[in-house]
Amino acid sequence: MSSSLSFEPASDSTLDAELAALEQRVTALVAHAAALRAANEALRRDLASAQATNRALADRVDEATRRLDALLARLPELTA
Repeated sequence: MSSSLSFEPASDSTLDAELAALEQRVTALVAHAAALRAANEALRRDLASAQATNRALADRVDEATRRLDALLARLPELTA
């Protein structure tokens, strides 16, 4: 028993259509990757800005805490 595989070459128009479809998919993939890269960069900038804001607010809270502690230290102690 011998089995033979038959192979029919695709026509030029079929290959051209497949190549065109592949080219469209690659083009779409490249565009999608570029859009994701731009979105990622924007998110990184937003994150850096939020982190800077968070640090500034933490500094303000620390300063307010120090000032409140200093005011509390100046109050006379209550005796029971």
